[in-house]
Amino acid sequence: MKAYRQSAILEIVDRDGITSQEQLRERLRARGIETTQATLSRDIRDLGLIKRAMDGAYRRGPGEVRPAIDPEVECRTAVVLKTDAGQAQPLAVAIDRAGLAEIVGTIAGDDTILVICRSAPDAAGLSKRLDNWRTS
Repeated sequence: MKAYRQSAILEIVDRDGITSQEQLRERLRARGIETTQATLSRDIRDLGLIKRAMDGAYRRGPGEVRPAIDPEVECRTAVVLKTDAGQAQPLAVAIDRAGLAEIVGTIAGDDTILVICRSAPDAAGLSKRLDNWRTS
């Protein structure tokens, strides 16, 4: 969970102007990651995050620390879809255009789509929803 949480922290800090630990906790909570203030402080220290002088937002420091990636955790955020030949790319475009909050993006081949979700629970929920559509 630590590697996943730290990866999410880096993604949030890189994308948003986070100026306080409380803002960061709220963003993590929105992703389904509950953490204490003490744990968050340790993560910020471990990741070498510093505050920018111009706006006080967190950013990666010099010689940034990358969290260890747990492949098992990373794989749980992905959903693989199989299509008929030549149908993966149009479907991936439709998925991307739908703007579903739980989906980060897609990668399409000829008959396979890799859907990357924001979290493992998001991927599980998407898989369940797609299975329900398939059996309806």
